[in-house]
Amino acid sequence: MSILIRKPGIRTAVRDFGRFGHMAAGINPTGAMDTLSARVVNILLGNSDNAALLEFGFPAPEIEFEADTAFCIGGSAVDAKLNSVPVSLWKPQKASPRDILTLSPASNGNFAYLAVAGGFDVPEVLGSRTTNLAAGFGGHQGQLLAPGDRLSLRSPGQSFPNAQTALGYSLRPQLADPIRIRITRGPEYDRITALSEQTLTTETFSVGQNSDPMGFRLTGPRMFSLDETELLSSAATFGTVQLLPDGGLAVLMSDHQTTGGYPRIAVVAAVDLPLLSQLRPKRPFQFVLIDVSEAEMLLFEREQELRFLKTGLRLARG
Repeated sequence: MSILIRKPGIRTAVRDFGRFGHMAAGINPTGAMDTLSARVVNILLGNSDNAALLEFGFPAPEIEFEADTAFCIGGSAVDAKLNSVPVSLWKPQKASPRDILTLSPASNGNFAYLAVAGGFDVPEVLGSRTTNLAAGFGGHQGQLLAPGDRLSLRSPGQSFPNAQTALGYSLRPQLADPIRIRITRGPEYDRITALSEQTLTTETFSVGQNSDPMGFRLTGPRMFSLDETELLSSAATFGTVQLLPDGGLAVLMSDHQTTGGYPRIAVVAAVDLPLLSQLRPKRPFQFVLIDVSEAEMLLFEREQELRFLKTGLRLARG
């Protein structure tokens, strides 16, 4: 069983949660940008949360199915058509051999996801199937997908789900204004001036044009440091907010480097990383400063929602 990539689109790659436990060796995680959407489409198909799927931007890929396949699409708003017939997002769908899936952007978001029942059958490297473009391994030969590439599918653990599921909106990207991204204090938060502390949570920022999955360069007011002493390079993570030498801010994203030498003034709450990843350039948002305990509680509540989804699906499908 396989699918054929007729047109690759832009930045179409195999992803999962990421490759963890190897940052000391300089290997970054490179997982999905919108981890929530990636998990949800897998769950809707009865897959493991971490099953390998396709992440793509826009222009999107065009895909031909070469076997009977259950699939699900989610993430960014996208117009999906199977043989020119519209198909719904966030619901399991069924394709037959020679069916062609076309995708085009709708209104909001950067990244969408295509999951198939069982997940994509690509080699596991260091505990993950995600594509690491910089190192050239994982996914499909360590590269973005190209025309003519074929991806094998793993055997699904269950038959095509007959129950008609409907996903609540709380687990979809919430892209209506106003956008608020919650952050906690970073290790070097105390290095910024009192005025910059105020600026961080009262002024508006947006994602800059020169942004990618390695990092989002933000546009907005200039920030100022109390101490210009250079720092030793320290560990960085998905969501680290760095203060750059020109007074601008950058947020490290899923393909982030393993260490950095700029002040880490904040960290985006894990629960809001999927939302941030979907903000297009020039889309305004504000930071909201919260405590680590609140960030942990928000993530716990999100995990509860995902558990409820899994339980509801098991009950609906018997």
